[in-house]
Amino acid sequence: MQRPHPEAALALAVLGIAVAAPLVRLSDAHPIAIAFWRLAFSLAFVLLALLISGTWRELRAVTRAEFGIGTAAGVMLAVHFWSWNASVDLTTIAASTTLVSLQPAIVAVLSAVLLRERPRTVQVAGILVALVGAFVISTPAIFSNSAAASPNAPLGNSLALLGAVTASIYYLAGRRLRAGLGLWAYVAVVYGACFASLAAMALFSGIDLAPQPAREIWIFIGLAVGPMLLGHTAMNYALRYRPAYVVNLTVLTEPVGATLIGALLPGIREIPPLSTLAGGVVILAGVVLTIVGERPRSRDDAAVYTTEPAG
Repeated sequence: MQRPHPEAALALAVLGIAVAAPLVRLSDAHPIAIAFWRLAFSLAFVLLALLISGTWRELRAVTRAEFGIGTAAGVMLAVHFWSWNASVDLTTIAASTTLVSLQPAIVAVLSAVLLRERPRTVQVAGILVALVGAFVISTPAIFSNSAAASPNAPLGNSLALLGAVTASIYYLAGRRLRAGLGLWAYVAVVYGACFASLAAMALFSGIDLAPQPAREIWIFIGLAVGPMLLGHTAMNYALRYRPAYVVNLTVLTEPVGATLIGALLPGIREIPPLSTLAGGVVILAGVVLTIVGERPRSRDDAAVYTTEPAG
């Protein structure tokens, strides 16, 4: 049975992750509560997919090592959600999404060291070009009067960087585990561990997770459907066929979409500077260069994604 092309999945992921920051900005809930409910609704869909596809049986074959790595990835994802959600309220959307998007550089280095997947010279150039574009976008936001006027901006920027490091570890674990685990079995383990970690964070912090107003529930559902299911799950799908540094580079397109959406939404109206457009063009050029610069694959290898079982 034919499966989606990895690049098509990444294109879908771009659309999904772009709405994350604007939706978080619209929410009045605590950052941990936002992440908790985002995972709760996402897990409901994942469990349904496991039952319908029958791939729940794959969970019985998960080894202790795989479960341990998946659990660690879920914990890292939980810390990423907390730190990034908190940063959005402390600094500008452009600064938060751009700083957290520095993760491709981290992933590229760690992929070479831990996974022995070294990007080609042209791909390193593509990653650097994309990072330059991200810097073009973030510079006005980070050093603007509005950002400087906020005493919490440095903390927000630091939390966004923490989100970059923890997200990088999450993607590297995904690249390692997706080689042997089907999509739904993998995300069930990781999302489940993330959900449990967020619940523990809320418990020890004394954060009330419920009840939530109807408006917040719709925001949580939007975060589950868009950034989580279309964004993260699509990228986790692509991790089976593409190196982590290629898949992770997709997140650099988030500042462009997020700032544009943030400018259009009535509840935000955060107008981005013209540098956003220029930086966006540079980012896209870097992403294309990195993807095109990947080593040619054999016909057998290229055909894997057209014959893989649904799991």
